[in-house]
Amino acid sequence: MANQGHDLPLYEKVWLKRRLQRVIDTLILFLLLLLLNYRVLSSNSFTFPWFLALLCESWFTFTWIVILNSKWSPAVTITHPDRLLQWVSELPPVDLLVTTANPILEPPIITVNTVLSLLALDYPANKLACYVSDDGCSPLTFYALVEASKFAKFWVPFCKKYNVQVRAPFRYFSDVATNKSEESLEFKQEWLQMKDMYENLSRKIEEVTCKTISFQLDGEFAVFSNTDQRNHPSIIKVIIENKDGIFDGLPHLIYASREKRPQYHHNYKAGAMNVLTRVSGLMTNAPFMLNVDCDMFVNNPKIVQHALCILMDSQRGKEVAFVQCFQQFYDGIKDDPFGNQWVIAFEYIIRGMAGLQGPFYGGTNTFHRRNAIYGLYPHEIESGRKGKLEEKILIRQFGSSKEFIKSAAHALGGNAYSANDITPSNFIEAATQVANCEYEDDTFWGKQMGWLYGSISEDVPTGLNIQRRGWRSECCTPDPIAFTGCAPGGLLTTMVQQKRWASGLTVVFFGKHSPLMGMLFGKIQFRAGLSYFWLTNWGLRAFFLVCYVALLEYCIITNTNIFPKGLGLWIPIALFVIYNAHTLLEYLTIGLSMRHWWNNQRMCIIRTTTAWFVGFLSAVLKLSGISDTVFEITEKEQSTSGADGNNADAGRFTFDESPVFVVGTTILLVHLTAMLIKFWGLQPNHSGNGSGLGEFICSTYLVVCYWPYFKGLFARGKYGIPLSTICKSAVFALVFVHFCGSKVIS
Repeated sequence: MANQGHDLPLYEKVWLKRRLQRVIDTLILFLLLLLLNYRVLSSNSFTFPWFLALLCESWFTFTWIVILNSKWSPAVTITHPDRLLQWVSELPPVDLLVTTANPILEPPIITVNTVLSLLALDYPANKLACYVSDDGCSPLTFYALVEASKFAKFWVPFCKKYNVQVRAPFRYFSDVATNKSEESLEFKQEWLQMKDMYENLSRKIEEVTCKTISFQLDGEFAVFSNTDQRNHPSIIKVIIENKDGIFDGLPHLIYASREKRPQYHHNYKAGAMNVLTRVSGLMTNAPFMLNVDCDMFVNNPKIVQHALCILMDSQRGKEVAFVQCFQQFYDGIKDDPFGNQWVIAFEYIIRGMAGLQGPFYGGTNTFHRRNAIYGLYPHEIESGRKGKLEEKILIRQFGSSKEFIKSAAHALGGNAYSANDITPSNFIEAATQVANCEYEDDTFWGKQMGWLYGSISEDVPTGLNIQRRGWRSECCTPDPIAFTGCAPGGLLTTMVQQKRWASGLTVVFFGKHSPLMGMLFGKIQFRAGLSYFWLTNWGLRAFFLVCYVALLEYCIITNTNIFPKGLGLWIPIALFVIYNAHTLLEYLTIGLSMRHWWNNQRMCIIRTTTAWFVGFLSAVLKLSGISDTVFEITEKEQSTSGADGNNADAGRFTFDESPVFVVGTTILLVHLTAMLIKFWGLQPNHSGNGSGLGEFICSTYLVVCYWPYFKGLFARGKYGIPLSTICKSAVFALVFVHFCGSKVIS
């Protein structure tokens, strides 16, 4: 029976057939090509606007081909954790890496809940070690973790005793009540006790965070004296240590704050992850690592077993470098008014990438093979060739720490520490050394291995660098889902996040770690590399869409046209109708509402022409060497309201003086001005070549998408667009209209 079980795969991959979707996708592509063909053959109508429209529509067609390529091989991965113990006699160690950077934007109570959910995983406690990177070097974060470790001594046994699914306390106590008659008296008493203990923990952390009580930097907190967020030494502290290797005890919990000095570039999250990788390599050196953001809570306590089914499968697992779990969100506002829950993207695009060489690395909820992070190729896994490299070569690659070189050699050779021999506190001095600023000088860190530097979207180039060496990745979507997190709760945080992504991805698109370079000089398969273009060309997509939008208004103001007239007009009309009907069908098919569809369509236009466009401009400045991009942390909010959003502000658009809103307001004002010019008959007269129905329909559609901005022109407070933003936008709009008028005169 054991041999029979050993022959069964640990995971299976099932490809989905979506024939109707392919038919409609092909029809849309045919209409796009037909429109391009019409433009090319209509050379007698050639003008500069016509040529610019041809360029933009060519890019849109290319983008659609990229989307089709990504969507047409959807796959679902089915894991069998019940077979895992039939394959292995002993489960491997796993290091859990958590990153946080700002105690204000990322409140410590959120990080605490993430850490508690990880400590309570259904996995042998002596095989887990949780590392928390605090890039803000905040004594508040350290204090919160120390207090949470005391609560964990009661919380973890409670979760395992009663098989609790959601193991982040604030989510559990907001979702679960104790009023069921079938529940035992013992459970009800322990539940109430746990709830009281958690509320006490939350109150203590909140009091310290809000500075309602004094906080003395003495004792174990003395190391935080005279430290600044951007200028401080390395701080490594072991908060919980499972010295006796107790199976059902608590995992190790280690706090790490890397050294920061003004004269050293700290490389944002990528730098923090590389430090965590080295510190964890020294202290526990687990062959597999899970990295999560501070707001991503465990929703499936058996997720480690599910991921290991993929990584340890004897047939296909050896080629898998990382396992990506989808980002899904709790308490999302109903119908996703800001378009940041990405349900459709995960279901169609990323699931489609899973059927190729694998999904891109999403920066969180990811299980990594340490060997792959260290730069190994798939074929070197069994041979362990790199583990036999000379010490001077390892020093050049990994740095000068002899202790870390020893652990790296063990990892590259396929050897792991025995769980019972791990004593993290013995390595604090060495861990402090590898967390120093100058440690990475003249090494491969951030260049050829680890998390790559050069982009504020460090996850995508890191994943590309891994896959260009021939590795695959896989999606892991168990039931229930693995992790849940908090999506940005408002327009401001959404725009900050989108701008940062677009800027970082544009740098990747034009950089040496681009998908094209991976296809030409690496082992990224053609279709897999092409699917990455969907992600990395967000900035370019914004540039072409803004050009197209400006072209529409130019045509209305100058009374020229870019769309066909007569029967030819039916090509773009059919394209518009069929595309929207198709996307609506995709939403309805997976149970989303029509309102959800419209919100996402509207936000797609808004974020592309504003946040993505500003991100693109920021990337251009960085690539040209004029200025560097600034990493902006997305504010995390611990929502306690229901999905319907009991908060009166839920789903409402709020504005500030950000350049993102200047761009959006300018676009709206230009459109309104152009439509007024058309209605008042102020356009110049052209015999038979004036703007027509096509330009008017597109302009009207854009104004409808920007309707929240229109209301913001007349609203007050945070719901109104600031007067300074309106004034700046009005100036830009007048300049554009004047430019169009000068072209008419000339």
